[in-house]
Amino acid sequence: KLMHFPKYTKRLVRIARALRRRMTGAEKKLWSLLRANHLGVKFRRQVPFGEHVLDFYCHELKLNVEVDGGQHYTDEGIQNDEKRDDELERSGIMVLRYSNDQVLEETEAVADEIFEEAQRRLNAEGKTNEY
Repeated sequence: KLMHFPKYTKRLVRIARALRRRMTGAEKKLWSLLRANHLGVKFRRQVPFGEHVLDFYCHELKLNVEVDGGQHYTDEGIQNDEKRDDELERSGIMVLRYSNDQVLEETEAVADEIFEEAQRRLNAEGKTNEY
């Protein structure tokens, strides 16, 4: 168990592992851009965090990137996401959200936005990284 993550259950670990095996096309596409420390920081995918599983999380930057499918755009999904984002933000984690369509159709724009936020956060910590 990693010490920098809040307590989570073994059930959540099983869910995260299953989600890693069943990534959507949009998640696979974004993961290909975020993996392998392309930004000079490490993103992890499907990370158990408290009561949640974060799609793509960088602990160093306290930055979480979510890729949302259709279920996130129902009234219940919107309410759940707002509550979840509030909880994460209270833990100091910034959440960036993109729809599956945005990731698939506007990949470069999504990547640029994530990279710009990562750079802002690195600069705020006095670190620099050229892409």
